[in-house]
Amino acid sequence: MHLQDILLLVPVLLFSVIAHEYAHGYAALKQGDDTALMLGRLTLNPIRHIDPFLTILLPLLLALVHAPILGGAKPVPVNPRKYRNFKRGDIIVSLAGVFTNLLVGIACALLIPVFGLLGRWVPSLDMTFGILQAMMILGVQLNMILILFNLIPIPPLDGSHVMKYLLPAKLSFRYMQVSRAGVALLILLMYLVPQALTVWLTPAFFATDKMIGLVQSTILQSATQWLQ
Repeated sequence: MHLQDILLLVPVLLFSVIAHEYAHGYAALKQGDDTALMLGRLTLNPIRHIDPFLTILLPLLLALVHAPILGGAKPVPVNPRKYRNFKRGDIIVSLAGVFTNLLVGIACALLIPVFGLLGRWVPSLDMTFGILQAMMILGVQLNMILILFNLIPIPPLDGSHVMKYLLPAKLSFRYMQVSRAGVALLILLMYLVPQALTVWLTPAFFATDKMIGLVQSTILQSATQWLQ
């Protein structure tokens, strides 16, 4: 990965993962849990959400091995015992993050033709809008990937909070105990069986291609150059 790729990706990655965590906290508040609000985490201030490993080291390590760029923010603390309805609240809060990534991805796709038209109307700003377009293209891809990644049913990822309700109670309890070593297990699987992650993320790549394909004609040449 080149320096220009990092400069384009970092702002998009930061916004996407912070929006994801903010959504968890906001959804929890709506379900009756004010933990994130009380701890000052219900904010878009990046300083409050940056995690040294998830936000910085993990994306860099994945970039070095030429794997799909993934990352995350410091998990927003929630207290499910405060939810008005435990099961419904847990599912809603868990899926709020990926739903937000879907909205961010769609917003990025809609901004691509907007920046393309502005770049053609104001030729002197072609390079500026080309850079913004390139960031939005990466935003579509990144957010589609974040959706599928967070839905991997390995605790503590969001998908596990849905999967556990599909299992018998005793098995569900043991399943969630994996969360203690979930991140380490996930990294181990990514290292030992990287093709499994690629297969799991295939729908994200397909969705990205379809969304970008719809606005392909509006992409500026300068945006293409930044993405090369």
